Amino acid sequence: MVRKGKLQEIMSRALHADNPRLYTVAYRDFNELREVSLQEFLRLSEDFQTIPASRIVYVKRLDEIVYEKVK
Repeated sequence: MVRKGKLQEIMSRALHADNPRLYTVAYRDFNELREVSLQEFLRLSEDFQTIPASRIVYVKRLDEIVYEKVK
């Protein structure tokens, strides 16, 4: 059985069991860090096709970081 990663679990919970408008995603865009809403990130990334999950630096719910990439 394949286990979901923490990021996948947070995304799934945000989209299906919570209000996705409460979530913000920060991702690397070249040498810049961009912060957008979860819904905007999914639209921009075309469901992780153009912006892979590996470029996500952190995910916040309101002002609390719920996921942060391990360096």
